[in-house]
Amino acid sequence: MDKVIDIEERIPTLKKKRRRRTNIKFAVIISLFVGTLFLLLYFQSPYSNIKKIKVSGAGLATEGYYIEKSGLQKGDSMWGFKTSKVEKKLKEEWVKDVKVKRKLLTEVDIEVEEYRKVAYIFENNQFYPILENGIIYKSSETIPPMDAPIFLDFQDEELREMVLKELAKLDEEVLALISQINLASTETDPYAITLYMNDGYEVRAEITSLAEKMKYYPAIVAQIESSGKKEKGIIDIEVGSYFKPYSEEYKNLNKDKQSDNEPVEQDVENDGPPST
Repeated sequence: MDKVIDIEERIPTLKKKRRRRTNIKFAVIISLFVGTLFLLLYFQSPYSNIKKIKVSGAGLATEGYYIEKSGLQKGDSMWGFKTSKVEKKLKEEWVKDVKVKRKLLTEVDIEVEEYRKVAYIFENNQFYPILENGIIYKSSETIPPMDAPIFLDFQDEELREMVLKELAKLDEEVLALISQINLASTETDPYAITLYMNDGYEVRAEITSLAEKMKYYPAIVAQIESSGKKEKGIIDIEVGSYFKPYSEEYKNLNKDKQSDNEPVEQDVENDGPPST
């Protein structure tokens, strides 16, 4: 026979459960109230304002330009703007990507990725950077730059675009070695170019295979110098690759430097780093 529980015995338990539920509800209400009050006080206080705007990746344009373009100012509310709208404001033809992020409670980070400079062109007595997307960035530079090659005789925009695409494929280390690029096209060879290198060599190449062959340039130079050649010269990578000292190439101007037993050309490999 089931035991019958007296209602009077259950009353304390029911009261205890009811009190627990009431306490939980009260705690939730208090938490919501305190949280809302905290938010109201926060948004009304200086702690919700922008105290620092940090820009990273600026190179073509200044950090100040991007801050001004964003429309953000110190003292503005941290929550009074949409990051997507600020990013849209910062879109420029030389900007590859941009991200705007809130950091901590008072800092805004603007992360800019600009298109890489791959060359310079001389126009109107000024040097202008040419970016990897083909855009000529009209800056105010008047001093010959050292961080990218200078283009000369590239009036043909199509050929210039072809060279830019090839340069964009090169590693930064190889690109930094190129001082100047001259278009040397002829009727029979419209893609011929001459590269003047910062290390003293001259390279004759084809636009269509420039990136593929120039990636071996450091290895080719190392092979030439390891063979005992002290004189700089011309590295021809148009078809195959070979090296010719300047004294041989311009022998009419350097007759006193010639040697009867010195070979005119030295073959070098360009299908991979030379074996040591």
